[in-house]
Amino acid sequence: MSPSPPFPDPRYPIGPAPKVQVLTPDERREKLAQLAALPGEFAAAFAGLDDAGLDTPYREGGWTLRQLAHHVADSHLNAYLRTKLALTEENPVIKPYEENLWAELPDTRDIAPSLELLRALHLRWAAALGALTPEEWGRTFVHPVSGPNTLDTLLAYYTWHGRHHTAHALQVRRERGW
Repeated sequence: MSPSPPFPDPRYPIGPAPKVQVLTPDERREKLAQLAALPGEFAAAFAGLDDAGLDTPYREGGWTLRQLAHHVADSHLNAYLRTKLALTEENPVIKPYEENLWAELPDTRDIAPSLELLRALHLRWAAALGALTPEEWGRTFVHPVSGPNTLDTLLAYYTWHGRHHTAHALQVRRERGW
């Protein structure tokens, strides 16, 4: 028998992504509060890191903290656009993007613009989602790999996604004593 993996799994420090199709109104309120709070929590996880810290991978074989900061902004920007598409088109098919290649583009040096982008983006995103009617939460978009997704699915996933990557940064800081 092989040894059990370390707990927590460094790839998923808060557990695996949720598989949600429908949230209750109370769950939506909780997730919207998490979405609104994420930029501040995420920025705090990166506060005071120097270049050496930012160039540290969050796990063996993983992105650096610098790449992670840009990835969250890029990913959440794509999710915001998916939200807008779902609200303005009938069941749009969205375009995935090559996140590993995006993490290597030349705009990924200074993390401050990505942290600011995340802050402004979440203000708009939380406002848009917070104004939805119960019927609008059921609007969908289609991801070519994962299939149909509701806006509830998107909210549950991206609140997890932000907390997931915040936990990665905090885990590195804890392990390194930063």
